[in-house]
Amino acid sequence: MSDRRSRPLEAFTVPALISGWPARAPFDASPRRTYAPARARAALVALAALTLALLCAALPVTAQEDGTWFATDTLNGGLGEVPAWLDRSSPQGTIESFQAAIFKGDYDAAAHLLDLSDVPETQQAVAGPELAGMLNTVLSRKVIIDWNGLSDRPDGVPAHAATPEDRKPNRSVMLWTIDLPDRPVPMRLSRVKPADGDPVWVFSRQTVRNLPAMEEMHGPSQLEQHLPDPLRQRAIWGLFWWEIMALPIVVILAIAIGMLVHRILSRLAGRARGSLSTAVIRSVRVPAVLIAVSGLAWACSTWLFVFSGPIDVVLSPLIATGVVAAIFILLMNTVDEILDRILNFDDFDLSAIGPELEERRSLATKVAAARRTALVIVFLIGTGVVLSSAGLFRTIGVSILASAGVLTLILGFAARNVLANIMSSLQISVNQSARIGDMVMFRDRLCTVERVNFTYVQLRIWTGERLVVPVTTFTDEVFENWMMGSPEAIRTIEMTLTPEADVSALREAFTKILDRGREQGWTLGELDQAGVQVTSVDLFGKHVMFKVPTTDPNSAWDIVCNVREDLIDEIVRIQSRDGIRFFPAPPPAEAG
Repeated sequence: MSDRRSRPLEAFTVPALISGWPARAPFDASPRRTYAPARARAALVALAALTLALLCAALPVTAQEDGTWFATDTLNGGLGEVPAWLDRSSPQGTIESFQAAIFKGDYDAAAHLLDLSDVPETQQAVAGPELAGMLNTVLSRKVIIDWNGLSDRPDGVPAHAATPEDRKPNRSVMLWTIDLPDRPVPMRLSRVKPADGDPVWVFSRQTVRNLPAMEEMHGPSQLEQHLPDPLRQRAIWGLFWWEIMALPIVVILAIAIGMLVHRILSRLAGRARGSLSTAVIRSVRVPAVLIAVSGLAWACSTWLFVFSGPIDVVLSPLIATGVVAAIFILLMNTVDEILDRILNFDDFDLSAIGPELEERRSLATKVAAARRTALVIVFLIGTGVVLSSAGLFRTIGVSILASAGVLTLILGFAARNVLANIMSSLQISVNQSARIGDMVMFRDRLCTVERVNFTYVQLRIWTGERLVVPVTTFTDEVFENWMMGSPEAIRTIEMTLTPEADVSALREAFTKILDRGREQGWTLGELDQAGVQVTSVDLFGKHVMFKVPTTDPNSAWDIVCNVREDLIDEIVRIQSRDGIRFFPAPPPAEAG
């Protein structure tokens, strides 16, 4: 018997298959007159129909009313007798019988496993085997049968059904989803009961109707059709010999094109004039490499070769991952370049004082939050695209985890710290508690907020060192923000002096120090807010607090240090002049 898969398909395209089928009468939209007697008769008919429906609802429900099969007058009447060895009693039996028929080369028997209701009976004997060959091509190239989830029961209930909802009888089972140029379509098995026979499982009429388009898109490419016959034979793992030879070639070509694109862009970046052009080339270098590699793999798997299901189920998500990663990296690099150039994260400009700079700090923090939000959205969309391409929830075993929620629990538990940090970083950006450029006192360190990333906050200590803190740690602890609200603040200097210390003399010296500092350009506030006060007394002496009003958090630390230094000099001078000791001398043990 000749291989029906090699027969020309021009006579069996969708228009040809449906030619000659009974056409529906066109819908007549012209208005019709309705007379009163006709209306009365229509009302009586409607009342009788409603009464009959209520009576039927009260009767015992038959199997057909349970929705356990699709009823039809005849099933494949143009094919003749069904071979006795075909098992159509369950979904698993139908798939096994189809594979056995294909293995024997008996496409006439395989046609009985298709619902050919949309094909006129006079054409079923010729179109049925051809459609069975198309189905075999699509199954072998694009579908991975989940035998564990395929029911071997006539009612289609899976053997591992865990919930009452899963144990309900099925009349349709989806095997896979096949991509067409305009839409994805499901490949289904349906339980059909002819009027003169028992219900059987066959490939649904909708699946059969879409077979010509599926085979045209996913069938052998022009290059494959010109390959020698030995290369088109099955080898191992259900693959063809040409696939085993072509796959390493595609991988080598992809690596070569990626290296070539990277080298070209690197040379362009080295020869570029200007920091902007260099930054642009470096930003697009890695995404361009990923796009080139993914594009080559897509072109080879679409135009040159059509790989089988075991390869396609891995190659398609890899291509989608490459494209998503390229978009993700390009977006991240582009936004980072814009932020670094416009908002100037690494300079001290953002920590300066002024209304326009307050707005700039808020803008920088909001743009950084928008960057993180955009990256999260791109990541989620990309993950959905990759999962959709991979078909993970249609493959063996993973659907069980997904339905039970086990996979969600595992991922949620593993990523709880990451998700907590991401939410905390968005919280900082929304409530503006630590804006980019703000000066904060964190764990007794004076720092400037440089970046608020997904999982950590980058702080620049006043010494120039960088402090990297997890976002959750930063938000859980108390910190001082010297630039939140008004920049004016009163900084304090506290000293412990002997009871004999002359506070009035120190008060006079403190006033002179502030006056001299104002002449030197210190950013001091209103001097009437300055003062010297004795806050408490204990056995070591009296505790004196010096209040220094400042208007700029950036210079407040230096001003306090200068005032402290000048105060010590004045205390030493007064001690030498008056012979009174100002600083207590506790025993070494108590001092320690």
